[in-house]
Amino acid sequence: MKTSHSRREFLETAGIGLAGLAMPLDRTKQIQRKGNIKQVIAAWPFMNVRPKWSAEEFLRQAKALGVVGVELFPVEHWSLLKKYELICAATKTHTFIRGMNNVNHHPECFAALEAAMDITSTAGFPNVMTFTGLSDTSAEPNGSIVSKEDGFANCVTGYKQMARLAEKKNVTMVLEPLNSKVSENMKGHPGYQGDHIKYCIDIIKAVGSPSLKLLFDVYHIQIMDGDIINHINTYKEYIGHVQIAGVPGRGEIGTNQEINYKAVMQALLTNDYDGYVGHEWIATGDAVAGLREAVGICDILK
Repeated sequence: MKTSHSRREFLETAGIGLAGLAMPLDRTKQIQRKGNIKQVIAAWPFMNVRPKWSAEEFLRQAKALGVVGVELFPVEHWSLLKKYELICAATKTHTFIRGMNNVNHHPECFAALEAAMDITSTAGFPNVMTFTGLSDTSAEPNGSIVSKEDGFANCVTGYKQMARLAEKKNVTMVLEPLNSKVSENMKGHPGYQGDHIKYCIDIIKAVGSPSLKLLFDVYHIQIMDGDIINHINTYKEYIGHVQIAGVPGRGEIGTNQEINYKAVMQALLTNDYDGYVGHEWIATGDAVAGLREAVGICDILK
């Protein structure tokens, strides 16, 4: 596949050398975890919403909490990951608005996925994110309205093409269902076509590549479909990455929400899930205290 100008820019701004800084870490301040669940922390809630940590402070906090990495971490700061001995478990690609369900958006999706696959593969990281997109993008550049049936077919065609590259790069595309019920910004995505888990699973099955799997976002799936543990049991072979947040509200995963995350983590272990679990929730109180509690909840024995 020919390298595009946008792909070259992506790689250049990412600092792909990953040289890092050779500053020693104070391991005495790190919480030691059981490690049965490989936990990571999503960057955007804590860097962009609250408490708005810098890239370095975010990584410092993650390291102190004893997690193995981060996710959705800006590529321009990837050179810091080596310093903190952390991985990026999921790389950002195209938007959830203009996705693979619309052939008009395929060129930009292909370019974003290819660029993300290159940098992710070079760094030795596992996953790049992807989305079906909205059913109606008529207000967007090159947008249009796409039916469920056409969106499904377009996704299968697009992902089959990109899966060949993902297989060569040893990288997995993880397709995320998003809830379409909640209209509040950052908490739901009205009009998202892949809003039910079965729709996304059927796309993955139709593509038939080990390089396309499901991003099992417990928050979104609970809102749209519920039955979380049964869905884990049923679709375990297709799950490539997991994200978590409290329901309702997308806040902390403590006692003031409806999901029993210890039981969810146990279901993952029972089904031999060996991927990553990403904390992708928005702090409503002290972020460090909330993260410490949340990581402790998920840090279970087998």
